[in-house]
Amino acid sequence: MTEIKIDTKFIKLQQALKLANLISQGSDAKEIILDGMVSINGEVVFQRGKKVFDGDIIEVSGLGKIIVRN
Repeated sequence: MTEIKIDTKFIKLQQALKLANLISQGSDAKEIILDGMVSINGEVVFQRGKKVFDGDIIEVSGLGKIIVRN
């Protein structure tokens, strides 16, 4: 599991995926999110701009997991 540190109250999902190096560009995020490959705390999400907070766990099918920390 990859841990990413943020200095703000939240980070947007697309930014978190890029920060964790699971994707290289925004269009990649759009594709995997719309394909239903991304979940936050076990719930599939379809919004690139979804806010992710401290302690949230993002899972990308076939690519890995991320935990967000302040």
